[in-house]
Amino acid sequence: MAGSAPYPSGNPRWLLAELTYACPLQCPYCSNPIDYAEHSAELSTEEWRRVFSEARAMGAVQLGLSGGEPLTRADLPELVRHARELGYYSNLITSGYGLTEAKILALREAGLDHIQISIQAPEKTLNNYLAGTDSYDAKKAVAHLIKQHGYPMVLCVVIHRHNIHLMRDILEMAIELGADYLELANTQYYGWAHLNRDQLLPNREQFQAAEAIAQEYKAKLKGRMKIYYVVPDYYEERPKACMNGWGTTFLTIAPDGLALPCHEARILPGLDCPNVRDMSIRDIWEKSDAFNRFRNFAWMQEPCRSCPEKIKDYGGCRCQAYLLTGDMNATDPVCGLSPQRNRIAEAIESARAEGLSADPRPLVFRNSRNSRALGKPV
Repeated sequence: MAGSAPYPSGNPRWLLAELTYACPLQCPYCSNPIDYAEHSAELSTEEWRRVFSEARAMGAVQLGLSGGEPLTRADLPELVRHARELGYYSNLITSGYGLTEAKILALREAGLDHIQISIQAPEKTLNNYLAGTDSYDAKKAVAHLIKQHGYPMVLCVVIHRHNIHLMRDILEMAIELGADYLELANTQYYGWAHLNRDQLLPNREQFQAAEAIAQEYKAKLKGRMKIYYVVPDYYEERPKACMNGWGTTFLTIAPDGLALPCHEARILPGLDCPNVRDMSIRDIWEKSDAFNRFRNFAWMQEPCRSCPEKIKDYGGCRCQAYLLTGDMNATDPVCGLSPQRNRIAEAIESARAEGLSADPRPLVFRNSRNSRALGKPV
């Protein structure tokens, strides 16, 4: 039977290095933990070099350099050079703000393979409002510089209630910038996005209209631009597989050295994630409780435990289950079979009411003062 297939095993192939939580932008949907200011003891250059080397020795081939804003690390070219020497394919995941031509040249000389930038909206006023920074003109200039210096133009736009009505304009902006790849990423509700969910979550009609436009452009631009449309969890009946299977493919290292099966896992109570300052990457991957906790089907509750789909979705997202139910072992409520599916309906209704309110709550923007005051999400 398909449902009796073993849980997949393997070594890490994708290493996400969150170099820092520092960022000049203040996006209200940031996936960084809302108490990020409490985790400021960043790994040193030498510690990151060791992490890269140990992960590569286990077979990791893809390296994402992320944050916060990785450009705030003065040692970024040195880290890129070390990654190239080890044989990684390296991808800089950046806001683009502060990425000058000189920095592009330095990163190219160091061996960087790929740059992905984000833009918050297709017009200046809204972009700068959402970013909390006057960044729109600089981002567009950087997009042109990236192409000018031989990189593909990889653009990411996070989609939510405040820009979803501009889907056609977003796609036209991508054409104007000469984007080779466009990721239309419907907001995933973790971190700051979870805190602001009522103010960010669009309604079903908005999603349907936006997706129709995205699919129209996907067909029209076939062969010219690859468009990736990340579907919204809350309006789906099937959950996404958690990181393609917990502890099977992805390894995230947070700025303070915490090793995570996914970039949100530090919110899970009692998971006891190890730190690279205390354990080797091999021991973290093979022996730590955090990485082994969900590497099987035994932890599952019903209906997951007896569901044949468990070998495809692994019960869904553990962080989403925890944020919505308070139980990281619960079936992801996104699943139409979840006994707590009502949590999704409640979230959608709460967001709908907020959207119709005559006195809507303001967005809470990411900044260090907020992060200290707010603590962990509830």
